[in-house]
Amino acid sequence: MSPHAYTEDQLVEQPAIRLFAELGWQTVSAMEEVFGQSGTLGRETSGDVVLVPKLRAALERLNPQLPADAIASALDELTRDRSAMTLAGANREVCGLLKDGVKVTVLDRERGGLKDERVRVVDWENPAANDFLLVFQMTVTGQLYTCRPDLIGFVNGLPWVVIELKKPGVAARQAFDDNLTSYKHPQNGIPQLFWYSAACSRESAAA
Repeated sequence: MSPHAYTEDQLVEQPAIRLFAELGWQTVSAMEEVFGQSGTLGRETSGDVVLVPKLRAALERLNPQLPADAIASALDELTRDRSAMTLAGANREVCGLLKDGVKVTVLDRERGGLKDERVRVVDWENPAANDFLLVFQMTVTGQLYTCRPDLIGFVNGLPWVVIELKKPGVAARQAFDDNLTSYKHPQNGIPQLFWYSAACSRESAAA
């Protein structure tokens, strides 16, 4: 039977999911996502693009010496609304936080007063210490429309990777022009997803 008779899911999406799993990523379907802290991903609404429970757990794990209020301040800074910024500006700012950590002010219990600390967001020296989760068919709601990227890769609860897939016979370029570009549109898309992006990809199976 011609490969064109098979679905995009069979030919492209499922092999991609298996590849991520082989690389050590956890994988989960959000097709029938249950919302709430104890739900599928811990999201409160479909407009959320950060998996807050996973992010909080990662910050606590990577910064055991810091008090709870420092973790809370870093969490607020990482998840704050950046919609007034350009997409490039928001992404640049977040990338700085990922690289250098989030600057917070805490009580200096030894000398008194306050002191600055950096909350680590990513363990760059020991990648295995981070949380890697691939989510497929996750609905994200923007200002006007609801979108469903094929694959979203989360590192410590932050959406670093967005992948759009196409079956044979559909140009890979179409995934970029018709989907990824649309997703980035400030009104029609879901630009908040790309504040955190480290990689976007369009993929198509060979015919």
